Amino acid sequence: MADNKTLSSADVAKLLQDPNTDNRADAAAKVAATFSSSALSEGERAIAEDIFRVMLKDAAVRVRAALSESLKENPDVPHDVAATLARDVDEVALPFIESSSVLTDEDLLAIVQSSGEGAQKAVASRATVSATVADALARTDNENVVATLVANEGAQISEATYGHVIDKFGANEKINAPLAQRGELPIGVAERLVTLVSEKLREHIMSHHEISASMASDLLLESREKATVSLLEGGQQAQNVLQLVDQLYKNKRLTSTLILRALFMGDTTFFEAALARIVGIPAANAYQLVHDKGDMGLKRLFEAAKMPIQFLPVARAALEVADEMVTTGGDDRERFKQLMIERVLTAVEDSWDTENLDYLIGKLHKIESPTGAVA
Repeated sequence: MADNKTLSSADVAKLLQDPNTDNRADAAAKVAATFSSSALSEGERAIAEDIFRVMLKDAAVRVRAALSESLKENPDVPHDVAATLARDVDEVALPFIESSSVLTDEDLLAIVQSSGEGAQKAVASRATVSATVADALARTDNENVVATLVANEGAQISEATYGHVIDKFGANEKINAPLAQRGELPIGVAERLVTLVSEKLREHIMSHHEISASMASDLLLESREKATVSLLEGGQQAQNVLQLVDQLYKNKRLTSTLILRALFMGDTTFFEAALARIVGIPAANAYQLVHDKGDMGLKRLFEAAKMPIQFLPVARAALEVADEMVTTGGDDRERFKQLMIERVLTAVEDSWDTENLDYLIGKLHKIESPTGAVA
């Protein structure tokens, strides 16, 4: 057979009669290549289309695969031919499903709903995926399919679809990693996702997507709070806390919000050590000032540490709750949270910014650990 890709009567004869599969596959590629030519007359194009329909019935997968590979990027393929190729075995169908612009959303939805993982991943890999098709793919709840979808920047994903993906796979790194790396995420999606991913991915989301001030604050505090709690385990608690405080101070992360948050967690040791480090006094001196029964000790310590003065009544309320829990020997975390909320509300009255108070109280409601420790 000649090497040049031209359609001839000899090629058609080979297609219909040659028992050699390779020859028929080569003829399929030639016919498809010729079909791409704008020089074909209307009659010649009709003949070529009829030849395609004959080849679709060829028993050899190799022939049908050659036809699929040759036609997958041709926008003029008859729809019935395209639909048949897309329903074939994976070797034939997958390249065509992934590339053909002839397939409609209706075709693609049918493929998603009736085909296996291979075809679904091929749909998810297309250069563009509509929001409707993307939603159908997401609701297969197939890990590999969803991972392929969210990694595809050409996929249009609605906020509702993002929500479903996070509900099902939020903690799955195979999915949340490419999801976090997407070029654009709705702010609500970014804020949900950012609490579920690794520190490295959090930094990416923070720098590439719009995040509210409260969420940004939460991110800065979360890992510090967990680190503080972990250091309170074992026999060298005070030493560990001092080391953590010193590290945070040197890295300019020992913020007033973090210090107050630690106190809200019931961690008075961290609270005292943090204020001592900022002011530059021994931790024992800070302890005496914090627990001074008068009104001056804590206030003077706050002033020296340049803590926001509106934090003072909240700090006093939190210290009362922490002291009460120590005095009663209680370890009821739900009781601790309830007391903290009640005392904070009483302490601040109208002097605290409502939005910030709501944020802090909202965080209190999430303080819980299966071991009973504050986390």
